[in-house]
Amino acid sequence: MGDFYQNGIITTLHNLRSRSLEDLENELMTFKKHRPMSLVLPSLFSELEGPALKNIVQELTKVPYLEEVVIGLDRADQSQFEHALEYFSELPQTHHVLWNDGPRLKALDAELRAHDLAPTELGKGRNVWYCFGYVLAAQRSKSVALHDCDILTYQRDLIARLIYPVANPNFNYMFCKGYYSRVADSKMNGRVSRLLVTPLIRALKKVCGPSDFLDYLDSYRYPLAGEFSFRTDVISDLRIPSDWGLEVGVLSEMKRNYATNRLCQVDIADTYDHKHQDLSAEDASAGLSKMSTDICKALFRKLATNGEVFSNEKFRTIKATYYRIALDFIESYQSDAIINGLKFDRHSEEQAVELFAQNLMGAGAYFLDNPMDTPFIPSWNRIISAVPDIMERLQDAVEQDNREFGG
Repeated sequence: MGDFYQNGIITTLHNLRSRSLEDLENELMTFKKHRPMSLVLPSLFSELEGPALKNIVQELTKVPYLEEVVIGLDRADQSQFEHALEYFSELPQTHHVLWNDGPRLKALDAELRAHDLAPTELGKGRNVWYCFGYVLAAQRSKSVALHDCDILTYQRDLIARLIYPVANPNFNYMFCKGYYSRVADSKMNGRVSRLLVTPLIRALKKVCGPSDFLDYLDSYRYPLAGEFSFRTDVISDLRIPSDWGLEVGVLSEMKRNYATNRLCQVDIADTYDHKHQDLSAEDASAGLSKMSTDICKALFRKLATNGEVFSNEKFRTIKATYYRIALDFIESYQSDAIINGLKFDRHSEEQAVELFAQNLMGAGAYFLDNPMDTPFIPSWNRIISAVPDIMERLQDAVEQDNREFGG
């Protein structure tokens, strides 16, 4: 049960009472007449073989107000794509699967690459970007939500609460970010948010000085949550990273494009658990190690666009300040865990902070060594300007794939 406290500079929509799901869905059915709703599911094929997605699909079959479900499928060959079409066929909503590794979408990607407009690396950001392009091309919805496919504790009230703020025609919100408690199996999760993002934001405030952008990021209770929703109009001008910086990149774009009174966050789940990434201390290209580096780079790039000047000396100061603040946070988390009867491994928490501090310096060195780096995928407005018929061709490619291989 959340409280009513409004912290920071964006609106927080709490879960203050046990409102029935039936009541919420009935209201969303009335909103559907004015703001048709879609859901985007970015998925690896491996997630079709995992424990979470089958339950998500079964829960979505009961959702009455969604106009369309768009699934982005990565790392799948033809037989796996055919299996995915069968897997999602029980969805009663209009639904399409983007076969990102299929010849039709790869041909479109190659054409965009020839114009230097394609995503530069594989990942969730690229998958989401193509899904958003299809949503724009199909023109079936006025509001769209996105959530991950590895949520082990999924219940359909999550999507209802997530999309409600941008679907309600009496609200003025253009963007909504989901948040939730990251406690499962009697321990605190969410290490990258707890031990990297929040202490790093506080360190950057100390070293770089007052910043509306940093105050804005610090207003989000769970900035790395993979669940958010938009009015569909927002997507056209969105520039997002293709790597693990996706969530921070989306928040940055919302701050750039809209006043903060058009943005909100909503409590979407009492319990939330999903697939946990390994720390990967020995492999900087995997797990939480890569995630932490990508997030640091995304933050440094954004601050640079706001006029912040970085140097090796400043990065050393940021690292030292971050390390001290992060250790203080560990003390707070340990007390919070003890009073709630949760397990807490202080040694592993400090190991994570040490790795994140090391990766912070690596991200800073990369930033200084690559001044011409352009990590953001171009907006769909720019793509349409360069390739005017791209939307029709993207929609046609997706729907041909689904017809040809759907049996």
